[in-house]
Amino acid sequence: MDGGLSGALNILLLLTVLSLAPGLLIMCTCFVRMVVVLSLLRQALGTQSLPPTQVITGLALFLTFVVMAPTFGRMYDEGVRPYLDGTQTDQLVAWNDAKEPLREFMFAQLEATGNWSSLYAILEYRGVDVSDPSRLSRADVDMLTLVPAYMLSELRTAFLIGFRIYLPFLVIDMVISSLLISMGMLMLPPVLVSMPFKLLLFVLVDGWQLVTTSLMTGFVQPGAPAGATPFG
Repeated sequence: MDGGLSGALNILLLLTVLSLAPGLLIMCTCFVRMVVVLSLLRQALGTQSLPPTQVITGLALFLTFVVMAPTFGRMYDEGVRPYLDGTQTDQLVAWNDAKEPLREFMFAQLEATGNWSSLYAILEYRGVDVSDPSRLSRADVDMLTLVPAYMLSELRTAFLIGFRIYLPFLVIDMVISSLLISMGMLMLPPVLVSMPFKLLLFVLVDGWQLVTTSLMTGFVQPGAPAGATPFG
């Protein structure tokens, strides 16, 4: 009887994890930054719907798995495996153990980017005194506060990266537009003429590898050395 009940609980836990996994993947991992930057890159190239959204999402998804592999491994080893092995029978303790590596990852990105303002704003809204951040600790920040603060930080970082990506393509558009005006070809759309030059530049610098490599190396793994920061 106990074995059947334990098996049913394991199945229930598995179904719960599977139902929450897509949301966790979007909100608590590097997927947000990946998909936003790749989408902005597509817009900067001016290729409309190429690559297709499915390709952009798929690439961002697999890059997310690459970056998050150490964190996912720790989550399984520290939280899921002990529960499945029966060494940890308390579901709440197992959940806390499993989410701790993910919390460390999110805090590591906040430290790397220095985007603490969103976290302070949410803490202040929830009635926490943030006048002296040195008195706060990570234990004061629950997941309900950390996740939206992390997402806002990732969106800010992604848009800053997108701005830098846009600049060279904007220069090409301006040069092509000036040339067309000087030649009196006002009826020819500058975007149509500049696209081949954008694609040529992007291919010559191996743009896809450059952007994806920069994205992956831009994430800090927990435990990396850092300076004095809040919530240490």
